[in-house]
Amino acid sequence: MKTDPLKDSELHDKINSETARVHWSELERHFAQGNVVYVSEDLDLIEVALRIAHDDKASIARWMGEGKLAKVTTIQAQTWQAADSQLWASVVSPFVLVQPEKKSLH
Repeated sequence: MKTDPLKDSELHDKINSETARVHWSELERHFAQGNVVYVSEDLDLIEVALRIAHDDKASIARWMGEGKLAKVTTIQAQTWQAADSQLWASVVSPFVLVQPEKKSLH
């Protein structure tokens, strides 16, 4: 699938500007609808959102196979709810992609 680099850059910037830290409690209704997707800390949240927006089935399937991209589980939701966690979130309708904050390396 060929994409226009200029439009790709614009979409990347749009996704980046709309990505924010949110409390899990703000996402619970989306989770109840089955629309919240976990993105591993190993991946770049903006890049994943861009690949989903482009319907890049190969990348999505690879990440799912590696366990790096999946619908949020009930256990994850309960853990984040109990801790009142803040997560990075990006919307690629109808999905809300969420990613825990990356762990500090020091």
